[in-house]
Amino acid sequence: MTGALAAGLLAGYGIAVPVGAVATYLVALTARTSWKVGACAALGVATADGLYALIAAFGGAALVPTIKPIMLPLRYASACVLLVLAVRSAATAIRHYREHKPTTRTDEIPLSPARAYAGLLGITMTNPMTVIYFAALVLGSRGTAVQDHFQQAAFVLAAFVASASWQLLLASGGALLGRTVTGTRGRLLTALVSSTLITALAAHLLITAL
Repeated sequence: MTGALAAGLLAGYGIAVPVGAVATYLVALTARTSWKVGACAALGVATADGLYALIAAFGGAALVPTIKPIMLPLRYASACVLLVLAVRSAATAIRHYREHKPTTRTDEIPLSPARAYAGLLGITMTNPMTVIYFAALVLGSRGTAVQDHFQQAAFVLAAFVASASWQLLLASGGALLGRTVTGTRGRLLTALVSSTLITALAAHLLITAL
């Protein structure tokens, strides 16, 4: 049981800690809305990681041939979603700046906590890096091939907890950023930086898919 918990924690932090497009968007989203919305979005990301850990733990080697045919479509879908997010975020920030309209923490991205959860869950589920990561766990690690259902459940729970703790930390950072960057110029700058990073990561996905 201890080994399964340790393997799950390592797997969860391994996929969560590298800051990519999803993490960047999570921080920016929380900065522009509220910690409650950001926390729900963070749990959406962690839920996706937990679901992939569940598939890895219980699906075994059968996961790989199932995922392989759809890897390219997933990569394109993920890149397209990220590009839409980047353009929408930048366009909204530029519009508010030109109108000299103070951006509140709720009007730029009018998401309810439930929509934030569902949105980040969907984005993360189509993230090719998440798919590749857990597929690699199935192929290359005996740590995920635990022997009984209790150990499998422990692995999945630990992976979810690890991912959730990190994503909530990112959301908290976004909330602090939102309190610090309150002016229209500051919010424009952070939105453009976030959009640029997300666009670059989306472009990388498209280039590597060619």
